[in-house]
Amino acid sequence: MADAGLKQPTRVVLEDVPPVGFYPYMQERDPGRGPEDVPLASALRACVAYLSNDDGPRGDSAPEFTYPYFMGTTGAAFRLSWKDGWHDDNCAAWLASDDILAVFRRGFSAAGYEAEIICGAEQGKDSFRDRVVETIAGRGHPVIAHGVVGPPEEAIITGYDDDGDVVIGWSFFQDHEPYSSEGEFEPNGMFRKRGWVEDTWDLMLFGEPIELPPATDIYRDALAWALEVMRTPLTYGDRHNGIAAFDAWAAQLLRDEDFETDDMSVLRRRFSPHDDNVLVVAEGRHYGSVFLGQAASALPAAGSELEAAADCCTAQHDRMWKVWGCLGGNGRSDAHVRKMADPSARREIVTLLRQAREEDERVAGYIENALALLG
Repeated sequence: MADAGLKQPTRVVLEDVPPVGFYPYMQERDPGRGPEDVPLASALRACVAYLSNDDGPRGDSAPEFTYPYFMGTTGAAFRLSWKDGWHDDNCAAWLASDDILAVFRRGFSAAGYEAEIICGAEQGKDSFRDRVVETIAGRGHPVIAHGVVGPPEEAIITGYDDDGDVVIGWSFFQDHEPYSSEGEFEPNGMFRKRGWVEDTWDLMLFGEPIELPPATDIYRDALAWALEVMRTPLTYGDRHNGIAAFDAWAAQLLRDEDFETDDMSVLRRRFSPHDDNVLVVAEGRHYGSVFLGQAASALPAAGSELEAAADCCTAQHDRMWKVWGCLGGNGRSDAHVRKMADPSARREIVTLLRQAREEDERVAGYIENALALLG
């Protein structure tokens, strides 16, 4: 770490940190990359890709730090959350546990780095600017932060300008109005944000590299965590979680009175949390199947059970496309929103969600069997 007494440069940008973003926008920046719509897993993937080059090789036994790897090790691939009503934050990965920092600690640990989490609500935000400058200029490390541009989802701070008054980086929301109009952009497409501290909830800093356990231990621990995520029925006292969230989600869709309006703004507020959760299951279980297949290769004694779980996850992904089909396909047009007001369409969706719940039960059962075989 650089001497804290040294004057840092007024501007430093880590130009080679890969971009992150929602699928349609990422296709413009990184054509051919599959959907990576979970900000935490995607930010970890991008930062570690940069840091691996910076810190050198991690050894022959180090795993590939891919998006499916972080989806599996954080538990994001197996999560689901539904709070009674219509809440846009249901899709947040950290809701899978009562321990608000659990998924973040697990993500950094799986990446092979110590983590320092500076929570603005607890420690204040006065140090944010200095810590970003110190970390980027002094250590050459990007910073994962919540907020900065848009809602409090994970973004990557890759640089700063004007002695830290401006931060530079990648956000999932930098291409979305009204956030795209709030700031400027670097020539390579990174956002520039002045007055950023008040829009930032916390900073997550990469510390020193740590020795990773054997891959078998990484996968075994991740499987136990996946089982906990899926089978914990309630988090934060009022959020239906994991398998139990399917029941609450389905029950909400059957509330016909919630859709007895022609007000598109109201209907859209119903549609958005539903559609977000369809994506949570579709993308999550797709990458969950990839992760489980990798776990099966690493843990051959439980291979058949893990392959069966992976097949169930693939079926979950396909079933979510049928859910999208009930409203006219994957999309968020006014026509999709209006179709959700149709009681018959919602009842078709509920049937599919009940089947999805049963499929998740099977996934959990196979993972439980696998862990028993591993001892």
